[in-house]
Amino acid sequence: MGLIDFDPGQFSARLVLEKPVETADGQGGATIGHEVVTSLWARIEPLSASVEDMAGAGRVTITHQVWLHSRADIAAGMRLGKGTRRFVIESARDPDETGRFLLCRCREEAQ
Repeated sequence: MGLIDFDPGQFSARLVLEKPVETADGQGGATIGHEVVTSLWARIEPLSASVEDMAGAGRVTITHQVWLHSRADIAAGMRLGKGTRRFVIESARDPDETGRFLLCRCREEAQ
Protein backbone atom coordinates (compact mmCIF):
# COMPACT_ATOMS: atom_id res chain seq x y z
CA MET A 1 0.00 0.00 0.00
CA GLY A 2 1.36 3.42 -0.93
CA LEU A 3 1.67 6.42 1.32
CA ILE A 4 -1.33 8.69 1.53
CA ASP A 5 -0.63 12.38 1.14
CA PHE A 6 -3.01 15.34 1.40
CA ASP A 7 -2.81 19.04 0.80
CA PRO A 8 -3.25 20.44 4.35
CA GLY A 9 -6.04 22.67 3.01
CA GLN A 10 -8.24 19.59 2.56
CA PHE A 11 -8.60 19.30 6.35
CA SER A 12 -11.10 22.16 6.29
CA ALA A 13 -13.96 20.96 8.52
CA ARG A 14 -13.77 21.99 12.18
CA LEU A 15 -15.30 19.19 14.26
CA VAL A 16 -15.77 18.39 17.94
CA LEU A 17 -14.96 14.92 19.23
CA GLU A 18 -17.49 13.63 21.77
CA LYS A 19 -17.38 10.55 23.99
CA PRO A 20 -20.43 8.78 25.47
CA VAL A 21 -21.00 9.34 29.18
CA GLU A 22 -23.45 7.37 31.35
CA THR A 23 -25.46 9.18 34.02
CA ALA A 24 -27.46 7.26 36.62
CA ASP A 25 -31.19 7.87 36.24
CA GLY A 26 -31.98 7.13 39.92
CA GLN A 27 -33.97 3.99 39.11
CA GLY A 28 -31.13 1.54 38.56
CA GLY A 29 -30.57 2.44 34.93
CA ALA A 30 -28.60 5.07 33.11
CA THR A 31 -29.01 7.63 30.37
CA ILE A 32 -26.28 8.13 27.83
CA GLY A 33 -25.17 11.64 26.98
CA HIS A 34 -22.07 12.95 25.25
CA GLU A 35 -19.18 15.05 26.54
CA VAL A 36 -16.87 17.11 24.34
CA VAL A 37 -13.28 15.82 24.37
CA THR A 38 -11.64 18.27 21.97
CA SER A 39 -12.02 20.05 18.66
CA LEU A 40 -10.06 19.05 15.59
CA TRP A 41 -9.66 19.59 11.85
CA ALA A 42 -10.93 16.95 9.43
CA ARG A 43 -11.83 16.10 5.87
CA ILE A 44 -15.40 14.76 5.38
CA GLU A 45 -16.31 12.70 2.32
CA PRO A 46 -19.91 11.49 1.81
CA LEU A 47 -20.03 7.80 0.82
CA SER A 48 -23.63 6.66 0.48
CA ALA A 49 -27.25 7.31 1.30
CA SER A 50 -29.89 4.62 1.61
CA VAL A 51 -33.59 4.66 2.46
CA GLU A 52 -35.19 2.01 4.69
CA ASP A 53 -38.91 1.56 5.11
CA MET A 54 -39.64 1.48 8.85
CA ALA A 55 -43.25 1.39 10.02
CA GLY A 56 -44.43 3.06 6.84
CA ALA A 57 -41.94 5.90 7.04
CA GLY A 58 -38.70 6.23 5.12
CA ARG A 59 -35.52 6.42 7.19
CA VAL A 60 -32.42 7.72 5.44
CA THR A 61 -28.98 6.47 6.47
CA ILE A 62 -26.03 8.55 5.28
CA THR A 63 -22.46 7.30 5.62
CA HIS A 64 -19.24 9.29 5.42
CA GLN A 65 -15.56 8.71 5.68
CA VAL A 66 -13.84 11.27 7.86
CA TRP A 67 -10.07 11.77 7.67
CA LEU A 68 -8.34 12.99 10.85
CA HIS A 69 -4.78 13.48 11.99
CA SER A 70 -3.85 10.42 14.04
CA ARG A 71 -5.03 10.24 17.66
CA ALA A 72 -4.84 7.35 20.13
CA ASP A 73 -8.10 8.19 21.93
CA ILE A 74 -10.62 7.65 19.10
CA ALA A 75 -12.82 4.54 19.20
CA ALA A 76 -16.04 3.19 17.74
CA GLY A 77 -19.07 4.59 19.57
CA MET A 78 -17.64 8.09 19.89
CA ARG A 79 -19.01 10.76 17.62
CA LEU A 80 -17.93 13.84 15.71
CA GLY A 81 -20.01 17.00 15.55
CA LYS A 82 -20.18 19.79 13.01
CA GLY A 83 -22.72 22.42 14.04
CA THR A 84 -25.99 20.51 14.55
CA ARG A 85 -24.81 17.44 12.60
CA ARG A 86 -23.51 14.33 14.41
CA PHE A 87 -21.41 11.55 12.88
CA VAL A 88 -21.24 8.30 14.89
CA ILE A 89 -17.87 6.60 14.49
CA GLU A 90 -18.38 2.98 13.43
CA SER A 91 -14.71 2.18 12.81
CA ALA A 92 -11.34 3.93 12.81
CA ARG A 93 -8.16 2.70 11.13
CA ASP A 94 -4.74 3.86 10.02
CA PRO A 95 -5.12 3.68 6.21
CA ASP A 96 -1.40 3.46 5.32
CA GLU A 97 -0.03 2.24 8.69
CA THR A 98 2.28 5.23 9.14
CA GLY A 99 0.61 6.70 12.23
CA ARG A 100 -0.15 9.99 10.46
CA PHE A 101 -3.87 9.72 9.71
CA LEU A 102 -7.05 8.02 10.89
CA LEU A 103 -9.81 7.09 8.50
CA CYS A 104 -13.14 6.88 10.30
CA ARG A 105 -16.24 5.33 8.77
CA CYS A 106 -19.20 7.23 10.21
CA ARG A 107 -22.98 7.15 10.11
CA GLU A 108 -24.75 10.50 10.28
CA GLU A 109 -27.43 10.62 13.00
CA ALA A 110 -30.84 11.91 11.98
CA GLN A 111 -31.92 15.13 13.64
